[in-house]
Amino acid sequence: MRVDDLRRLPLLAGLTDDQLGELLAGGEDVPVEPGVVLFREGEHADYWWVLVDGSIDLLRHVGREDTVVARMDVPGRWAGGFRAWDEQGVYLATGRGVTPGRVLRVPAGVLRSLSDAWFPLGGHLIEGVYRTARSIESTARQRGALVTLGTLAAGLAHEINNPASAASRAADALGTTCQALLSSLGRLAHDEITAAQFAGLDALRQQVEPPAGVPDPLELAEREQDLSTWMSAHGVPEGWLLAPPLAAAGADVAWCERVAEVLAGSALEPALRWVASTFAAATLLTEVKESTRRISELVSAVRSYSQMDRASRQRIDVRDGLESTLVMLGHKLRDAAVTVVREYGDDVPKIEAYAGELNQVWTNLVDNAVDAMDGEGTLRLVTRVEDDHVVVEVVDSGSGMSPAVAARAFEAFYTTKDVDSGTGLGLDIARRIVVERHHGDISIDSRPGETTVHVRLPVAPREG
Repeated sequence: MRVDDLRRLPLLAGLTDDQLGELLAGGEDVPVEPGVVLFREGEHADYWWVLVDGSIDLLRHVGREDTVVARMDVPGRWAGGFRAWDEQGVYLATGRGVTPGRVLRVPAGVLRSLSDAWFPLGGHLIEGVYRTARSIESTARQRGALVTLGTLAAGLAHEINNPASAASRAADALGTTCQALLSSLGRLAHDEITAAQFAGLDALRQQVEPPAGVPDPLELAEREQDLSTWMSAHGVPEGWLLAPPLAAAGADVAWCERVAEVLAGSALEPALRWVASTFAAATLLTEVKESTRRISELVSAVRSYSQMDRASRQRIDVRDGLESTLVMLGHKLRDAAVTVVREYGDDVPKIEAYAGELNQVWTNLVDNAVDAMDGEGTLRLVTRVEDDHVVVEVVDSGSGMSPAVAARAFEAFYTTKDVDSGTGLGLDIARRIVVERHHGDISIDSRPGETTVHVRLPVAPREG
């Protein structure tokens, strides 16, 4: 390649022969051959490619195929070189030869050096544009992440607070109940009841069977009233305190009569109090176990959601991520009166993926779906197999998107939410994670009453 080949390119008009010579010396003449790939989408843009003659197709990977989005067929057209001013610069498309020709390939470092030497102001302006764009994007992403984190943290605190408070209340009540149990045992011993009498009382306690299922409130109230009346008639003080645990356990007046046959007189009251305390203690222990189990489930869901104890890339079941996301957003779903419908395919295989990043996708999609329903509706989560991909669909019953909004939904910083209600990065982040990190595809179908976001993820990782 000679200086004369470059002098005719409109792109390089204004450069002297010496400058064109420097550009040639720093670059390399690369042939363009039909079907041969010169650079690939998503890779670091380490070279600046200037077309001298021939033609090159620019392709973007969309879904399962590569789509031609443009063609470089005019001498002087160029691509890449972004790392001359931006360390994170990548090729926006794949360049593949169409007709024979040549390109001048210049390393990004050389391009930057020549630009600084020939036109320093231009280099500073270009670098400033890149730096400003990166700074704005980084700040907005951090703000979006903090808003999401704050929302999740507040929801998680609310979720954990309920069982934690229940466990605390039950533990406090259990202490009081244990004191009453020990006190009643002491009084029975003071009354010098026989071993046979205590054995008979314990046998009667074991005969009480709680009613199956959820007791009817009216029947329970009537039983409590009958027991309280019976105890009042038999001189048992504070019968109104002993009646509720006895009634809840299934005791009735006939059972109390049998207790009175075993222990009459002053021993009747501590006997009933001891039995009532054992029932109350068992109930409170069940509440503590249930509350702590719920807390343990929440902690497990958080660990699954954050993937903080696992490798970044792993074989995962997408349903696990969807379920942990529902737990993290549980407070929002309940507050918005949203019904969740799960339609998980039984034959959906595990996939190789970055689990924590996919959970960020599910969070964005579910959060957007809940907002779109504006208070109430139905959220459907669907998983199925389609060829060699796993498909996840998030469907909401909201008012839907217009075609114009749906077409721009994945653009960075585009949002239809009110000020301070969104950063416009949710779907852009989701697209980057699905397309760039997992070589999948994400799309939207929307009509009034049903908006579906389709996410397609390859079962096996794609190399390169």
